[in-house]
Parts: sequence; structure tokens; C-alpha cells
Amino acid sequence: MPGENLTRAEAQERASLVSTSSYEIALDLTTGPETFRSTTTVRFTATPGASTFIDAITRTVHAVTLNGVSLDPAVVSDGIRISLENLQAENELTVDADMIYMNTGEGLHRFVDPVDDEVYLYSQFEVPDSRRMYAVFEQPDLKATFRFTVTAPAHWDIISNAPTPEPSAAGAGSKTWAFEPTQVMSSYITCIVAGPYESVRSELTSSDGRTIPLGVFCRRSLSQYLDADYIFEKTRQGFEYFESKFDYPYPFEKYDQLFVPEYNAGAMEHAGAVTFTEAYIFRSKVTDAVKERRVVTILHELAHMWFGDLVTMKWWNDLWLNESFAEWASTIAVAEATEWTGAWTTFNAMEKSWAYRQDQLPSTHPIVATINDLEDVQVNFDGITYAKGGSVLKQLVAWVGIDAFYAGVSAYFKKHAWGNTELDDLLTELETASGRDLSDWGKLWLETAGVNTLRPEITVDESGVITAFTVLQSAIAEYPTIRPHRLAIGFYNSVDGKLVREHRLELDVDGERTDVPELVGQKRPDLVLLNDDDLAYAKIRLDEASLTVATESLATIEDPLARSLVWAAAWDATRDAETPAREYVRLVLGNIASESESTTIRTTLTQLVLATTQYTAPGAREGVLVEVGDALWQLAEAAEPGSDAQFQFVKFFAGVASTDVHFDIIRGLRSGELVLDSLTVDTDLDWELLTALTAGGVAGNDDVDAALADDNTANGAKAAALARAAIPTLEAKRAAWASVVDTDTAPNAIVQWTGIGFQRARDKDVLASFIPDYFGMLQRVWDSRSYKIAEYLVMGLYPAPLANAELRDATVAWLDANPEPPALRRIVVENLAGVERALKAQERDGRN
Repeated sequence: MPGENLTRAEAQERASLVSTSSYEIALDLTTGPETFRSTTTVRFTATPGASTFIDAITRTVHAVTLNGVSLDPAVVSDGIRISLENLQAENELTVDADMIYMNTGEGLHRFVDPVDDEVYLYSQFEVPDSRRMYAVFEQPDLKATFRFTVTAPAHWDIISNAPTPEPSAAGAGSKTWAFEPTQVMSSYITCIVAGPYESVRSELTSSDGRTIPLGVFCRRSLSQYLDADYIFEKTRQGFEYFESKFDYPYPFEKYDQLFVPEYNAGAMEHAGAVTFTEAYIFRSKVTDAVKERRVVTILHELAHMWFGDLVTMKWWNDLWLNESFAEWASTIAVAEATEWTGAWTTFNAMEKSWAYRQDQLPSTHPIVATINDLEDVQVNFDGITYAKGGSVLKQLVAWVGIDAFYAGVSAYFKKHAWGNTELDDLLTELETASGRDLSDWGKLWLETAGVNTLRPEITVDESGVITAFTVLQSAIAEYPTIRPHRLAIGFYNSVDGKLVREHRLELDVDGERTDVPELVGQKRPDLVLLNDDDLAYAKIRLDEASLTVATESLATIEDPLARSLVWAAAWDATRDAETPAREYVRLVLGNIASESESTTIRTTLTQLVLATTQYTAPGAREGVLVEVGDALWQLAEAAEPGSDAQFQFVKFFAGVASTDVHFDIIRGLRSGELVLDSLTVDTDLDWELLTALTAGGVAGNDDVDAALADDNTANGAKAAALARAAIPTLEAKRAAWASVVDTDTAPNAIVQWTGIGFQRARDKDVLASFIPDYFGMLQRVWDSRSYKIAEYLVMGLYPAPLANAELRDATVAWLDANPEPPALRRIVVENLAGVERALKAQERDGRN
């Protein structure tokens, strides 16, 4: 992997020498299951006499021709780069090579459907992997047009950025598709998707009157589950919203959405041809949280067509702006243009919690991160880049005003269409539209790391009237920046058994102390909520009286977003070891039954499991685990039949089942002897129930084999890998380890799901024996595997459930002994941070 790196300095030097104009790329996908033929002709200008290189990760280079002169591939190519010397003012380069199909979700991924043995391909290039499919100057600021010609089996469909042409015959059983050139774009948003995909077609009319063809695609064996009409409906709503708000018509010729197998990400914004994980095709019941997330993802990728594809960052240090804008834009569009009107509550429960967690790791970084090379980019697809950035953009919108924000964004698109930009280009347009000077705001919010904590300081007289109200702001010593916040303060009182907001004040908070004279003279309410409506990015603490009310009456808070804020404050205090984990467990079990928001339920129950399994004092943990399992089953029995809450309670019950009674219940649900009203145990839920039994040591490989025989699909294979890896014996864990570490043939999805199962351990002592193996394999795996596979292994096989001093000490020792490489160290540092936080929480819980 180190040999595939590219530094920013190298990219800057190359961009100073070279300007690209066009690529013509011919792909032959009929040459066998391991490699494909790729012939690339690129035309570019250069400084006469200069030397540089083009990127191409190849199996074999057959020919390199520069300006009509044949170069010796053995001399100019090392399998990763091709050296180009003595360039002319105008240049034409042709590279003819065999390139490698990947099974890692990077480059051109090849998948064979176990249902019908059909082959499906898709490309995934962000960050640096278009070079795995064609020779390319792999950096976002060297834009060009791209013309693909693809030869493939005749029964396939070929989809790319440009509309699909009628194919021509190309020999026995093959055809050739010759695409028209694309608009000017960066290489990482080009794509090819190929195979016998099933499609549904539609169209819409753009704001400029053009007819935009629409397509939705998936594998043949999943097509019966494809709800294309709903996807088209959300797409149309997104088009109408963004074209109106951005005052700029959709920039590309068509819009296809393709659901592809073994996908590492949620989706990818290829211009006019977005790929999605096929987990968003629902063959079984899913939670409302997942349904809503799919809509957010659909509109996230659509927003990228303007922000990222039409206008693109110069270098990856502005990756955050790409993703943050899409996070913010998709959330507001979902809330205002679709039926998912509570999207900002979901944003708080999901994105904000991710951001706060990431921002408190030792590896936190400013939103505008220093990106020295490609490995820096890979590890920065994180909660800062996406969630904190999106949160801070929401704060910026509150700061400048929504109308001014949209006006500035529209001017930015019009001024920089088809070009590359930096952050200052956007801030300039926002300053012009709003009249605000954003220089200090940008420095404080974008160029410094860490999250502030806000808490109220309230003084009342003997009659309960407020005589002084101050917002206190603090920061940790490592990241001491005190920032300006635009936020609201809500006053909530109990009315007819509900906590409802009766007063709201929006204000600017700046400095360590901000007095709020507007609240003096008012009657102190039952609950004071800082950051009401979640405008600001900050950790919130409740005053003692409000905390008591919230703890006793959280379920009665009428507004879902306010509830989510209180849930978040309670969890944050638990993570910071300010309150005992068992207190959080009691809070959740006492209030979750009436929670209405699906993502809030999912996030809160996920945190409940972590608090139970890693944050409780070791001596109390087994008893708390039993208590939580019992309570979740009782909640499932009491929930409204067929409800999302019932479904989630059953799923999380299966995740923590630990007693013979629990396992008997799960067996009964699987067999049908035990029935919950309106709960259907479908294929995917059955796999979760089976995994509960294998993780509990009461089911084994034969049971997994039987389930896989009934579900011999890609989803079944992933679920089987997880269920086998969850078996709590040393033998089973060793087998799981060997299947992904000792051999490198498993595809990305199997590697990922094996890691998830490996960390399921009823007897955590079994994982202790893997501590030496884990640290022994790190450098080897990092050097020999692709980035994504290495990441899955480094994260998924870390024995985090141990959460003990032995694991902490071993991790510290490895870090002390291994100063390089930085990207690998960052992942290990983050693993360590989780253990250290757990140990502090355990100590606090032990004083409960």
C-alpha cells in the first residue's frame, strides 16, 4: 500500500506542469475472470521538456506510446506509475494494459451472484482508484472529458456517466458500447457499471425545461424487492427542492441510481450515475431508521451533483466541504420536501452523536484538515468530515441566515461551474450575500479541533424567579478554543402530564461567560434546555434541577428533537464518566418504551448495549446484562404489535441474550412456537436470531449450514460469516481469524462481517488470546492489503470487548514501538481511546 501513495506536494507539482483535456478509454471485459484489457489515450498540455508521471495500477503493461514514440513498459512502468519524460506543449499518451478485477470494493469490483452465477461489475474510485481501471492523472484538480468504449457480454447492460448508447456487434456473444464524451469532471466521479442488471426507467423535467432520463438498477436476483416508484418519488422531490434553492438546473444529461453488491460505502456520487449499497433494497423488514436513512442518502448523493461534481475541490483537504454540504443539504431537503419531516431529530441522534464521539478522540482534527497524502484522506472519511462539518454548516446557516446562505451557494455554483475551488471561494460568496465577515468565524470553527461544553448557571429568588442567567462555555486543555455559538434556550414546563416548551430565546453566545438578561425576571421553568432546536455544535449539560426533571420525565418531553437533545446529554455525561453507566441503563429502560423516533431508539439502544457490556463495573456486568435482556424482551412484549419499536426491541434483545431463558425465547421465535403479535420472523431477522444462539454457544456450524442452504444468497453468505465468527469457542474464533488474515481471497463484505462476528464474545476471555496475534499482524496486513481490507481487519479484529487494562497496555506498547505509518497508527490510537474511555467509565460505575 505505501507504494500506491501520492503526496499533495507531488500533486501540486504535477498540476503546475500538466493540464488535461480529454481521455478516451477502451475496456474489454471479456478477457477472463481475473483481468480486463484497458487502453487509455489521454491528451494534455505540459511545460515543454518537463517530466512527470501518470498513475496506472496494472497487472501487465503491453504498450506505452507518448507523442508517437513507443516507450519500453519495463523501463517506464512499475505497475503503479508510468514515467513520462521530455514532454511537449501538446501531448498524446496511449497506455495499453491488463488491469485487475478487485473484490475489495475498490477499482473495478467483480462479483458473482451465488443465486444464478451471473457476473456483476461496478467501479468505485474515491479516493485514488480510477487508476485501477485506466491510466490517469489521479488528482481532483486535473479535470477532463472522458469517453468510454466498452466491450462486454451481449446480454449485459453498461452504464456510465454519459447516456448508454445502442451497442454494436463485437464477435461471438459480445457487443461494444461507444459512449459520447462526458462533461468536464474529475476522474474519481467517473464510473462503469456492467452486468445483467435489471432496470426501471422514468424521467422528469428539469427547471430549464430539459427532459432528464431516470433509471434505477439492481441485480436480477434482487429485482423483486426493488421499490423503484418510491425511489423515483424521492428523486423528483430532491430535484425540485435543489434546483429551486440552488437556482441552478441539474448539470448532467441523465440520472441513474444503481444498487450494487459488496459495497463499502453507503453510496457514491458518480456524475449522473450514483451507486448505492444494495442493503438499501429491502428483502426483509427494516427499521424506519433505515428507511429514512436511505432517503437521506438518496438526497445526499443528489446534492453532490452540484457540490462536488459540478464544482469540485482542488485537493482532498476540502473533502469535508463536499461531504458536509451534502449532509446538511440532504437533511434540510428531507425535512422540508419529503414525508420524513423529523430529519433534524435524526441528524441529532445519528450524525451529531457520531461527530461528538469523533471529536473527543485523540485523533480529532480541524474540519479543514491537513491532508499530506492519499493515506491521510482515507482515514479522514470520518465523523469530523461528515457529521461535525454538517453540524457546523447548520450553525453557519443560523449565523448568516438561510436566504443569504442559499444566495451565496447559488452564486458559487454559477461562478465556478465545471471548475475547482477552495474553501475561501465559498466563504467569499457567503460574505457577499450576507454582509457578514466570516474570517474569524472560519478560523475558530474550521481551523481548530475539539468540542465545547455549554452549561447554564441560574440564580433564582425565594419565589423561583430568575435573578441571573449565564451560559458558561468551556473547552478541554488540549483544544482550548472558545467559539461563538448561535443557539436557542428553551423553557419547558409540565402541562397535562407533558413537558412542553413555553418560551424560547435565540441569541449569540461568545466567550466563557455570556449573561442572558432577557431571561431575568421570568419564573424558573421545570426544564431549561440549552441549544434547543439543535442549532449549535456543542456538548450540553443540564443544571441540577433540570437534570432531575429530565431523568424522571424524559418520556414526557413532547418535542422529539428536545427529547433527543436530553438523551444525548445523558449519554455524553455517561461517556465522560460523570455519571455511572448503571444510571444510564436505568434511564433508558425506564423511558425508551414511549420514544417515537426510530433513529433515536436505534441510537439509544446501541448506546445501552455499549454501556452494559463495556462501561459497567466488571463485577456487576453479568447481572446488568441479564437485567437488560429481560427488560428488552418485556418491552418487546408490551410494544404495539407490528410497530417499529417492537421490531427494534426484539433485534436488540437478540443482541444481548445471555441466559437459557433468553435462548429458549429465541428458539421459540425461530421455530414459530412463540409468537409476538404482528412480528414476522423473516429471512434477515432469522439470521439475527440464529446469531444470538451461536454467540451464546447454543448453536453451531451445522445450524449455520442449514440456514445458508435455505438462503444461498450474497446476504446469506455475509450473515453466515458473522454467525460462524460469533461462536464463542477458541476454535471458532481461530477459524474466523484464519479465514480473513491467513488468506486474502475473501471479498470485502465477508471480511467486514467476519470482524463483526469475531467481536461477539459471550466469554470475553477467549478474545484475550488474540492480543499478541492482533499486534503481530498489523504491519503485515497494512503493507499487503488494499486500504479498505486493511481497515476492516485493523478495526474488526481488535478485541475491543475486553475493555481491560491488559488490552490497553498492549496497545500502548505497540504504539510506542511503531511510529509509522501514520494512517495505521491513527486507527490503533482510536481503538485505544475506546478502551481508555471504557476503563474510566467502569471506575465511575464502580463508585455507584
